[in-house]
Amino acid sequence: MKQLVLTLIGKDRPGLVEQISATILQQHGNWATSNLSHLAGQFAGIVLVEVAEEHLQSLQDALHEIPELEVRIEHGEQDQNEVKIEKLNLVITGNDRPGIIQELSSVIRHKGANITHLNSRQQSAPNWGVPIFSAFATVSLPPGTHKENVVDALEAITSDLIVDIEPD
Repeated sequence: MKQLVLTLIGKDRPGLVEQISATILQQHGNWATSNLSHLAGQFAGIVLVEVAEEHLQSLQDALHEIPELEVRIEHGEQDQNEVKIEKLNLVITGNDRPGIIQELSSVIRHKGANITHLNSRQQSAPNWGVPIFSAFATVSLPPGTHKENVVDALEAITSDLIVDIEPD
């Protein structure tokens, strides 16, 4: 089986996910994993699809025929080291400000870690006077990296940043 990573973007509309999933199924593909979002009237998603070699080209062609949807297809690679890498699930909360994602990602990179999943949002906080930033991040730690060092470095960015570790 081949793994394809699909990046999808287009104007959101009812039935779009159904159309994408039906296309994958009709072309003998298997929808394995996904992360889909509606942002400012647009649909954005990333999907991992598995498909047999003999159906690869027909699946790619069918996906590109979906109207008003930009589809980018990359061939996936299975990471043999993935099982050896410790995953850390972080819940991050603090006052929102420009550059907060850049600061967080820079600290994580400098600790040798890698962000493998990030879901962030800005929320209104009338009692605080400023919007609140919240994020859920999954970070992979290389061997020998202590999770406490990553959390301490993130919390050192600013006094209003709270970083909690979620269990797997």
